[in-house]
Amino acid sequence: MTLNGRKLNFRRAIKLVTELMALPGKSGEEGCVADYITKKLHAAGVSPAMICRDAANRRTPIRGDTGNLVLALPGNMQGTRRLLMAHMDTVPICVGSSPVRRSDFIVSSNSQRALGADDRAGCAVVLNSALEIVERGLPHPPLTFCWTIQEEIGLHGARHLNHAILRKPKRAFNWDGGSWEKLTVGATGGYRMAIKIHGIASHAGGAPERGVSAIAIASLAITELVRGGWHGQICKGSKRGTSNVGSFHGGETTNVVSDYVELKAEARSHDPRFRNRILKEIEKAFVGAAGQIKNDSGQSGRVDVDGRLDYEAFRLQKDDPSVLAAEQAVVETGGQPVRAVANGGLDANWMVARGIPTVSLGCGQVNQHMTGEALDVENFKNACRIGMFLATQPKL
Repeated sequence: MTLNGRKLNFRRAIKLVTELMALPGKSGEEGCVADYITKKLHAAGVSPAMICRDAANRRTPIRGDTGNLVLALPGNMQGTRRLLMAHMDTVPICVGSSPVRRSDFIVSSNSQRALGADDRAGCAVVLNSALEIVERGLPHPPLTFCWTIQEEIGLHGARHLNHAILRKPKRAFNWDGGSWEKLTVGATGGYRMAIKIHGIASHAGGAPERGVSAIAIASLAITELVRGGWHGQICKGSKRGTSNVGSFHGGETTNVVSDYVELKAEARSHDPRFRNRILKEIEKAFVGAAGQIKNDSGQSGRVDVDGRLDYEAFRLQKDDPSVLAAEQAVVETGGQPVRAVANGGLDANWMVARGIPTVSLGCGQVNQHMTGEALDVENFKNACRIGMFLATQPKL
């Protein structure tokens, strides 16, 4: 792809992504990433008045060190405003990444650390697009570039994003994981639960019959969920979903019947009603288990269940302008667009919920969240081409 007779600066793009992946910046600690992006924008001549950070980090569960970062550019040609976005945070295993180019891939030279291409590659695509446009003075419609926080721990940056600073975009494109030809046009909805089990403590050797084990209650409940087909992959007729008990904490010593256990669980489904059914089955299993286990005085434990919706499911219309524009960009770049629906959450979930139809595209990341993570360089270059196409084409 050429712009005004000049090729894209891929050397700069690869340098950007390599430097971004080397930054720590796990969820809640994205400040150094936001500072890096801001510094690059300033160096390219972007006015500080066009760059802002919101206060989303003051409303997220983790009081992070920065909010979402946004650059809004006025257009110098006609067209609806477009949004290009990616998330800045990585998972903890990426802290300490040491990116190195090996043939057609960038990998972490630290075998104990993941690379962090998820989603620093997305950040680089968005940043590179902004730099190319500003430095070359390219014609473009009104544009908003957004780098979000705390995506990896529940999409909290996108959820609490100050949408006023986005300037009402009509087309939106989010770069995250996967192949550059993949267009994610829908995603599941997710709900998280905190389950607190209160038992009755007693001496495990001298008077076990006087206790009610919170651990036993939890174990019985989980067993019932597994046996009933309500844990893991869930298939009930035509309905589909997933659930998981992912955290289990309780008890301190073997000679005391445990009186407290706290668990964290989740349920997902593309069908909100079926997800609610899964949630009810989880609560039913734990409340039922608490009633089954009694001490010699007939006392039983109790269960408190609390939860929140992390993100709602969505599915974009087949003819949504953002979907058609993304497909056109992939075709123009020489690829075959593939529409996909994700079983995990994306920042796009909250963008769609706020009335901004958003397509998610890949950047060439492979084996995300694993020590074997890699970035396919040619895939990444194509993602950069797509970013520039979507940002500068007059009729999309």
